Amino acid sequence: MTNHPNQFKPKTRIQGISSMATRQVLAELVAGFEAVSNVSVSIESVGGVDAARRVQAGEAFEVVILASDAIDKLIAAGHLQPGSRVDLVRSGVAVAVREGTALPDLGSEDAVRSAVLAAPSISYSTGPSGVALAQLFERWGIAQQIQSRIVQAPPGVPVASLVARGEVALGFQQLSELLGVAGITVAGPLPPAIQIVTTFSAGIPFRATHADVVRAMLAHMTAPEAAEAKRRQGMEPA
Repeated sequence: MTNHPNQFKPKTRIQGISSMATRQVLAELVAGFEAVSNVSVSIESVGGVDAARRVQAGEAFEVVILASDAIDKLIAAGHLQPGSRVDLVRSGVAVAVREGTALPDLGSEDAVRSAVLAAPSISYSTGPSGVALAQLFERWGIAQQIQSRIVQAPPGVPVASLVARGEVALGFQQLSELLGVAGITVAGPLPPAIQIVTTFSAGIPFRATHADVVRAMLAHMTAPEAAEAKRRQGMEPA
C-alpha cells in the first residue's frame, strides 16, 4: 500500500474519468486510498467512448481509467504520458436475463449460439466487449440473421437496465456491471472457449498537476491487499 500515507498536502484533490465497467470497483479502491491519505478522489464514470473523446478534446484530468487498448491509443496520440499505463483489473463477460425468466444454457459455445438465435432481443455495450461480441456473431455466421433483434445500449446506459425493464431478453456485459442490479438474474459467464476478457488500465495525462499522488494511488490499487475488493466486484487483479 502507500508507503507514506499522509505525505500529501491536506485536501489534495484528484479528478479522474473512467468507463462505466470499473465504476463499482474504483469506488471501493478509492475509498481505501482516501482512508490512508490526505487525498480527496473523484472519478467520473461514463461510457468509455465518451471518456476517450473528452480526454482527446483536452479536458483536464489527473488520471484516466479505460480499457487497456484505449489507454494505449491515448498514449500514442500524445494525450497521456508514455510509460504511465498501469493495469488494474481483468474483467470477463456474463449473460443476464430478466428476473423470473428461464435461464439459458451457457455450458458451451454451441449452447450460447443457440441461446442467441432463440432470443427475441439481444443487447451488448458499445465498449470493447460489445465489439468482440459483434465479431463473434460474425464468425458464427448469424450477424445478419439477428441484426434486427440487437438493441445497442447507448454509451453510459447499462445493458442490465434494459434487461430489468424487459426491453431486452438476453443481455451481455461485464460481470462487474451486472452484479447487484435489481430485476435481473445473472445466468452465468460466457464459457472459456468464447470468454471475452478486457484489461482495464490507468494512464496519467501530460497536464496532470498531481502525478506523484496518482502514482501513489495506483500503487495502492495494485497492491496484493486490493485483490479481495476486485474479486468482490466481479473482477480479477490484472
